[in-house]
Amino acid sequence: MFCCDHNAVRSPMAEGIMKAFYGRDIYVQSVGVHNDLEVDGFCIAVCAEMGVELERHRSRSFEEMQEWGDDLSSFDLVVALSPASQRSALELTRHFHLEVEYWPIMDPTGIGETRDQKLNAYRQSRDQIIERLKRRFGEPPKR
Repeated sequence: MFCCDHNAVRSPMAEGIMKAFYGRDIYVQSVGVHNDLEVDGFCIAVCAEMGVELERHRSRSFEEMQEWGDDLSSFDLVVALSPASQRSALELTRHFHLEVEYWPIMDPTGIGETRDQKLNAYRQSRDQIIERLKRRFGEPPKR
């Protein structure tokens, strides 16, 4: 499971790229500490550049995840992509036997003034996620 602050930029990117790289053999979801934003359009755009579709992603919080029946104990690993989500993940998983990792992925929101500058910031975050996925799970199999 990937988590970040709003489930609107970093964690949806990580979920979508993980599914694209490693297939549907692995169960992966994403959540946020809060669910007060829709998936960011720049996030959708930079993932579309590599064939990852995020337009149908619906943001959700840890609380909503549990209300909808997803149990944190069903995951082996929680990857926090922001300090706030790391704190929440550690608090929520203290009674479960699962690993929580922190990946310091840059928050691209608010960086840049022009569309191109903003897209470049989102690409940097996307590429950081790709690098960390490959480092943690290996090169994706050829499909």
